[in-house]
Amino acid sequence: MVKQREESFAIYAQAGRGDLATVEKEEIDILNEFLPKGLSEEEVDAAIRAAIATTGAAGAKDMGKVIAQLKADYPGRIDFGKASGKVKAALSA
Repeated sequence: MVKQREESFAIYAQAGRGDLATVEKEEIDILNEFLPKGLSEEEVDAAIRAAIATTGAAGAKDMGKVIAQLKADYPGRIDFGKASGKVKAALSA
């Protein structure tokens, strides 16, 4: 829901609709109060290393195992769109 609101906020701000942009920003702030705190980049990197060690992943073919482990350990706290690239890079190194 936050991503949807952020997209709407950007569209309204670009269109010069400050009134609607303000409403979207307020809703984003309210939603963020109830969401779990996201992990920092360093914490995500550490979580990926731990998930690789836990699952025994050895290559790109094990990417699904690592992502599943991260989802189980950190529900709602990691942006998996960004993390998947990091997992892939870590497994190919």
